[in-house]
Amino acid sequence: MTSIEELIDKLFGERADLARAYHDSLATDGLTRGFMGPREKDRLWDRHILPCALTQSLYREGASVVDVGSGAGLPGIPLAIARPDLEVTLLEPLLKRSNYLREVVDKLGLDNVWVARGRAEDKPVGKQDYAMSRAVAPLAKLAKWSLPLVRKDGGEVLAMKGDSAAEEIVRDRGKIKGTQKPEIVTLENEALSHPTIIVRLVRVA
Repeated sequence: MTSIEELIDKLFGERADLARAYHDSLATDGLTRGFMGPREKDRLWDRHILPCALTQSLYREGASVVDVGSGAGLPGIPLAIARPDLEVTLLEPLLKRSNYLREVVDKLGLDNVWVARGRAEDKPVGKQDYAMSRAVAPLAKLAKWSLPLVRKDGGEVLAMKGDSAAEEIVRDRGKIKGTQKPEIVTLENEALSHPTIIVRLVRVA
């Protein structure tokens, strides 16, 4: 059976030390500054960092990605560490969180990552190939915010959701316009206690 340490090395490769440094930042600064709850410290890898890195297979080579409501950098920072070919923008409206993101990006030397302070609905970034998010808002509201940020000819919204993903699609499908039929993507690894569930929306012109 694959261990957490083996999965870290598999997903991050030669940049695994950067992922470990990010973990340490979340477990210290992230905790004391209120970005992570105390109960999350012991499951940062299992429930937070590694599930985000697991999504790396969903992005094409050299794509531009915006992390909507990045918070403490999830899922954007793990993705950017695992995939240095991607151009990742961390979009966060709150000053204290955006300051923390800039500190982490500078400390880790992530030259493929930018921090933008603002709200998605104000469209503070140019058209991206992908808009991703994790635990930000109900699907209909998230789609309203995220779809205008991606290109019209096949730009994708990838929303990390929990077990209620299918229920959200049924509930909100009529409110989501300008996309192909929503798709659920499930990613699993034996080292992780829960599957990673993503709702994919592909924009159409």
